[in-house]
Parts: sequence; structure tokens; C-alpha cells
Amino acid sequence: MRTGVVQLLGDQSGNFGLMTALIFPVVAATAGVSLDFARAIQLKQALQSSADAAVLSTANALAKNNALTDGAAAELARRFMKEQFFNVVGADRADNEGAQEEVAQDPLATQVGNIERKASSAGKSFGVTIHATYALPTNGMTALLGFKDIKVSVQAAAEATSERKNAFSMYMVLDRSGSMGEDTSTINPAQPTKCGDSKCSYRVNNYIKKMDALKLAVASLADQFNAADKEKKLIRTAAVSYNSSMQSPVSFNWGSAHSVSYVQALTATGGTESSTAMARAHSDVTKSTEDTAHKNQNGQIPTRFILFMTDGDNNNSSSDTKTKATCDKAKAEGVQIFTVAFMAPKKGRALLEYCATSKSHYYDAQNAAQLVSAFKEISDKAVEASTRLTN
Repeated sequence: MRTGVVQLLGDQSGNFGLMTALIFPVVAATAGVSLDFARAIQLKQALQSSADAAVLSTANALAKNNALTDGAAAELARRFMKEQFFNVVGADRADNEGAQEEVAQDPLATQVGNIERKASSAGKSFGVTIHATYALPTNGMTALLGFKDIKVSVQAAAEATSERKNAFSMYMVLDRSGSMGEDTSTINPAQPTKCGDSKCSYRVNNYIKKMDALKLAVASLADQFNAADKEKKLIRTAAVSYNSSMQSPVSFNWGSAHSVSYVQALTATGGTESSTAMARAHSDVTKSTEDTAHKNQNGQIPTRFILFMTDGDNNNSSSDTKTKATCDKAKAEGVQIFTVAFMAPKKGRALLEYCATSKSHYYDAQNAAQLVSAFKEISDKAVEASTRLTN
């Protein structure tokens, strides 16, 4: 017997096999946990964005339609939440081939809290909260530790007001790069053709330039603001343009005439770098001086908006990273971000979709008319109701 034990201990190949059999499950489980943890972080971000969008949309719907019942509002929030999150859930479940079959068919559970309805001399307010939990199926390696799924949970709350005019501050971040000097696909109705050469021996279609379309869009937005705030006591605007670098901005002031004048003077030139301009917009729109200005003029705490527009994509990927970081911070602080892609390529559209507060805050304009329409709809949404995240 003694000889057998000595031989076993002396057999290094056998020892290695035994050690491998003992260590492999631990190594595999550790790797599985790391993969699931990384996926859980990504899904939590998507879950939070979907929950924020759901409560904002529902609160705004209540402000617009007082007859909407609590049950209907709760169903609207749950449906919106799932629709926003559907693509992420689908992609995750498709990628996770090793997921445990025991996990429920619908891993997303949403619970809408009591709908709060309050009335005061200032108007009516509506509060909506939602709690969402996603059961993330673990892969086969993590299952070695006995975990079938990971619960990822978030909560969001929003409040909307109606029956009063909304006080707000909006900062416009506008692309003035060289591509903004290009033609749109929209013919200028005031002058449909133009000379085709220096001698005007023939004529060609006269298309509206992108920059001219932007000027029309901003003027349309300003008209809406002027109609809603004739006394210039509720709405403050500011604007900054950017190409290869940030241009000098026009500071916040009452009304929009100063912002329109700023945009009318823009010319198209240079490359594209949006991060510095977005950082300036975020810094200025969140300053306490905006609260003070509104409090002294109209007694309200203003809703804060950023309108971010581009027709291209940033020249450097680092600009995208910095811009996204600013958008994340602004949205976390309750700033609503509207974004408008104007005949933009895929990369530019992706950046704007990321930065938008919700799907309904993103616009993809493919011609001059659609750009003007997008700006008009944004102005309508800003004026109609005060809706903000409260958690």
C-alpha cells in the first residue's frame, strides 16, 4: 500500500489532471460572473433610460389629458417602458445562448406607483413613478455557483404641470461646419431656379442650402416662443455654434430675438467637434442664475432644455465620447435634450439618438421642410407642459 501511494504522488500527470478537475469549475464560474456583471451594467443603463422616458411620457400625457384614468396612465407607462427596452432585451436574450431555461418567459417586470394629482393656484400637477426589474439570465458558467439570474432594478419618477404657462430656459447647440453650406433636396419656392453659369446661359434648380434651412427653422421656433410669451417673462434662450471648435456663444436672455440674430449671422465652414459646445450649453443651462432670473420674473423654477443639432459626425471619436458624457450628466440633472439629425450620416445619427432624453426627443430630418417641422414641434413641446424627472 505504501508503494502505491508513493507511486501516485510521484505521477505528476495524474496530479495535474486532478488539480485541473478541481480548479476548472472555479475559474469558469469566475469568468462567467465577470461576463454577466458587465452585461448587467449595460442593461441597467438601458433600463434606467427606458424608465425615465416612460415616466416623462406618462406625466406629460396626464398634463395634456386630465380625463386619463390612473389605470390607463399606468398601462401607458408599462407599455412605453417595455417598448423602449424591447430591443435591448431581445438582443441580450439572443446573445445569451447559455441562459438558464428556468427563467421566466418575460424577464421584465414593471410596477407603476400611485398617480399623484395635485391642484394649486399655479395649476395642476401630475406625478408618476415606476419601478422596473429585469431578470438577467446567467450563462452556464455562472450557473456553476447556483445563480440562475441576476436581478437588475431601477426606479424613475417625473412630474408634469398643466393649466399654466411653462417657464423654461433653452440652449441651442448648432452645427455650422462646412457641410452646412451644401444643398438640401428642397427647391426654394421663392426662386425655383438660378443661373447655371456666369453668363446665365442656362438655368438649374435652386435648392435651399442647409444653413438657410437652419435659419428658417430657428426663426420658426422663435415665432412659437414669441406667441407663447408675448411679455418676455417666461422664456429665456441662448445659442452656441460649432465647427472644428466652439464659436463664441450668445448668452441667456429673455425671449429669442438675440438668438435669432446670432443664427442669422452664421456661415458654414470648417470641420465638426461638438463636445466643447455641448459642455458649454450644459454648464450655462444648469447655473443657479437661471433659477434666480425666473424666480424674480415669474416665480417659477424653470424647465431646462438643450436643443442639439448636427448634419454630420465628429471628426474624432474622442469628441463623441466627451459629448456622450456631457449628455449623460445633463440628463441625470433633469435637463431635457432634444436632438435633430439633419441629413446626417449613420455615426452622427447614432450620437444624437444617444443624447436625446427619449425616443420622442430625437428627430431625423431629411430635407429643409422636415427640419423646420422638427424645430416647430420641439417648440410646441417646450411650451405645452412642464415635465421633469424628480428622482
